[in-house]
Amino acid sequence: MPMNEPATPAERYAAAKLNSADAGTEFGAFRRGFDFELDDFQITACRALVAGRGVLVAAPTGAGKTIVGEFAVHLALARGNKAFYTTPIKALSNQKYQELARKYGAENVGLLTGDTSINAEAPVVVMTTEVLRNMLYADSDTLSGLAYVVMDEVHYLADRFRGAVWEEVIIHLPTEVSVVSLSATVSNAEEFGAWLGTVRGDTAVVVSEHRPVPLWQHVMVQREIVDLFATNKSFDEIAAELEPGTDATAAAGRFKVNPELLKLARSESGQSHRGSYNSRRGGRDRRGGRDRGNFSAQNQNDGGLVRRASRPQVIRALESQDLLPAITFIFSRAACDAAVQQCAAAGLWLTTPAERAEIADRVDAACAGLPDSDREVLGFWGWRDGLLRGLAAHHAGMLPSFKEVVESLFADGLVRAVFATETLALGINMPARTVVLEKLEKFNGEAHVGITAGEYTQLTGRAGRRGIDVEGHAVVLWQPGTDPTAVAGLASRRTYPLNSSFRPTYNMSMNLVAQFGRRRTRDILESSFAQFQADRSVVDLARQVRSREESLAGYEKAMSCHLGDFTEYAKLRRELSDHESGASRTKARQRRARVAESLAVLRQGDVIMVPVGRNPGPAVVLEADPHAREPRPGILTANKELRRLGIHELDGPALPLARVRIGKGFNPKVPKDRRNLAQQVLDAVADGGALRPDRTAAFTRQDSARSEDEAIDTLRRALRAHPCHSCPDREEHARWSERWWKLRRETDGLVRAIHQRTNTIAKTFDRVTDLLAAYGFVETDDAGNLRPSADGQRLRRVYGEKDLLIALALRDGAFGDLDAVELAAFATTVVFAAKRDDAGARPRMPSVSLETSVEAVVRLWSVLEDAEESHRLPLTGEPELGLVWPMYKWATGRSLQDALKGTELAAGDFVRWTKQVVDLLDQLAQVPGMERGFARLCIEAITLVRRGVVAYTTVVD
Repeated sequence: MPMNEPATPAERYAAAKLNSADAGTEFGAFRRGFDFELDDFQITACRALVAGRGVLVAAPTGAGKTIVGEFAVHLALARGNKAFYTTPIKALSNQKYQELARKYGAENVGLLTGDTSINAEAPVVVMTTEVLRNMLYADSDTLSGLAYVVMDEVHYLADRFRGAVWEEVIIHLPTEVSVVSLSATVSNAEEFGAWLGTVRGDTAVVVSEHRPVPLWQHVMVQREIVDLFATNKSFDEIAAELEPGTDATAAAGRFKVNPELLKLARSESGQSHRGSYNSRRGGRDRRGGRDRGNFSAQNQNDGGLVRRASRPQVIRALESQDLLPAITFIFSRAACDAAVQQCAAAGLWLTTPAERAEIADRVDAACAGLPDSDREVLGFWGWRDGLLRGLAAHHAGMLPSFKEVVESLFADGLVRAVFATETLALGINMPARTVVLEKLEKFNGEAHVGITAGEYTQLTGRAGRRGIDVEGHAVVLWQPGTDPTAVAGLASRRTYPLNSSFRPTYNMSMNLVAQFGRRRTRDILESSFAQFQADRSVVDLARQVRSREESLAGYEKAMSCHLGDFTEYAKLRRELSDHESGASRTKARQRRARVAESLAVLRQGDVIMVPVGRNPGPAVVLEADPHAREPRPGILTANKELRRLGIHELDGPALPLARVRIGKGFNPKVPKDRRNLAQQVLDAVADGGALRPDRTAAFTRQDSARSEDEAIDTLRRALRAHPCHSCPDREEHARWSERWWKLRRETDGLVRAIHQRTNTIAKTFDRVTDLLAAYGFVETDDAGNLRPSADGQRLRRVYGEKDLLIALALRDGAFGDLDAVELAAFATTVVFAAKRDDAGARPRMPSVSLETSVEAVVRLWSVLEDAEESHRLPLTGEPELGLVWPMYKWATGRSLQDALKGTELAAGDFVRWTKQVVDLLDQLAQVPGMERGFARLCIEAITLVRRGVVAYTTVVD
């Protein structure tokens, strides 16, 4: 039965009555603009908007949530009001701007991102969420007449880096503004909706778990596509058959993993394997009864393992099964680019001559403004050749304009195979018939970890184009070690809670204090979703505490002793155990402190011995690190490796064995220089006899260790003198005592958690304002109220992860003695974030003024980090110097190729970071109370870097 078709005559009558009532409303007019019938959840949400309610819509990717957002836009235009449409990323803002401009006219739609402003005073403005947050704090006139705010991808508020912005906007929007929140399917939508109701007023929660295009799950074994589940129904169909209100996770129990895949997994574990694999048992008529082919044991190599299909093999298999267009998710930018090259080298052509001609025309037209001098370094010709073949990569390292062309051609069916990183799944409207996952693990910046069920659903949600495909397909590539049961668990789970990542930042706190004062700000912060969730969890914790207190009473009775107070005796035993453990920890702590102290006093040219870790042996210090909390000097090892040395790699203090001279012309990036210096190190060690330093003197016995030993002796005497020590049942009582102590610790921990979760956000805010007060950014007026100082007013206009560090640098004049070129280069130090730790020596700065400014900001950061640690606040990231030279060259007018020479930066990354530098410079130009001429200098710096490929954009059709 179709989703929208009423089941009974009474339901049909009620539906007809509602449709008749809609006919004369704005919803009726909006509805008539579509050539298809809206789904139930869309209709319910739109009617709630007509009734003046806010709306939270939680539905799968591709279900059509944005129709509800577009109806809010329609209502605003029809009623002469304004509507803002917010998105988490610029690419999605650009895409939505183009869609709305085509539908409502370019004169009615504007776009605001960090680096783009088009028709900003239009009645409908698309923007990134940060732009709206900044408007609210600045009390912008653009907010006048605002009636609706659409928050697309609102589940992004769980993002630990940027999620707080969504809550800031929801909390601070004027009460008369209706909020339309569009979210992926989350398991706690009702909880999130309840919070929205407390801060925004009456909010309708509309949840749909129905995928309009059923999704089938497969595994690709060599060149054959095999069904993951032994069933003729998709997960979505089985979930729809469950009783209303049943958690969709229950549907997972209705599935059976394909037994042939399980047999293959066992065979790879060493068991014998024979037979063949029928990928679809009996076939499915609606897919034409196509046989997915037989997979036999001959596909295994001599070791019994099945190799992963190559990328060209995957695309050819999908093409033969009519499963293109496809998106293959690869968690590596370089691998995405390599995939296109591999498919091209294999002779793949997915386009006809007529399609190639159209692609060439569109690419050449879109890139007509791209400077010829930059095309080579941008890889333009290889990118264009791939597009002509119907192949493309899509990742954050590409030029934004290149990505927009790929998205446009893919949407029109001209590009048929895209190799993408997971950023494509963040909201870009780019659905495919099939989604392929090369691996089920990714690198999270620290380690390789498995993807979560939520991430799996987000990625595979791109499969199945509504109105085009009858069904979508998700394909996981088999490789040695694949566990079909684990894949099935990812594919069938439907519980993804939305958890707040909100915390008060320096800029947020300063703006709130300026507008509302300290007391009112605490109340406002207590209304955050983070505190709402914490308060709800306290109820469950309190219940657990009551249950444990009852158990403790029983344990206490069981450990009673007729000779004396066993609780007292148990306490002595516990104290003795704690002191013995503490003595060991004290010695380890003292040893660590000695090692840190030895690292802090090392100087450039000191030769030391690295006893453990990777590449142990002699090394020379290239860059001292005397001011860090945990020193990590930069070193060059004897085998010519550049890296930083950490405390954990030393078994004792790092004592210099010798010294070598490092010339001014030494460049750690030049292999010959590294080789020569490494030989000097080996020679110096050999001359000194290669003796390891004697570290025993470095670990003298401390007074604290002696007092610890005395306390242990005292406790042992008290234990032996206690009456219960001679009890024949002492050890039985002790076992109950241990249980009591363990449960007591757990219970006390729960009680502490209750206290910590009560007023959590306000307590964090108090620590933030205490630190700001220590720095003089807030002051107290005659009435005892907190208010921003002149420095605090400047901080109010600085947005970013290093907001306080930037404000401190402004106050201390670190930006002062710079020209426009140097200012652009210096701005990168508080914007850029390297993907990996740069283990080499700190680069020499392009000018004396820049060197002075960099030293100042690093010094400010070091002091700030200590202050944050003492106030128990998240630490501000260290200034990064990896973009200083490229930006300096670019600002002086050098070519893109010259600017990037000697770096590992992709051209797209450079453009992205440069636009963030432009955004910061624009903020600085508007900071109040700066010296005359500073704003003009910022604008001049913007002009110098916003040129060529940085200024190039295809945002406007």
